[in-house]
Amino acid sequence: MAGNGTSGKVGSVAGRTLSNPNASAVQRSLAGSALAQAGTSKATGKAMEAKASAALKNPNASATTKQLAGSVTSQSIKKR
Repeated sequence: MAGNGTSGKVGSVAGRTLSNPNASAVQRSLAGSALAQAGTSKATGKAMEAKASAALKNPNASATTKQLAGSVTSQSIKKR
């Protein structure tokens, strides 16, 4: 998706995350937020921004978590 939406790659990661029974609650939350914002003008809420920021700062966060968190925060910045 061009512009403010979730990219196809992130959308795919988010979809796989939501269908993965081993995904963490944080991963599921970030994935849901990324997909909910896809193709809309909705901006990330403050609580989700804080969650995404914390995930990006966490040195133990997985690559998937950081990718989803990066998408959520970048969407927030683009939509302001």
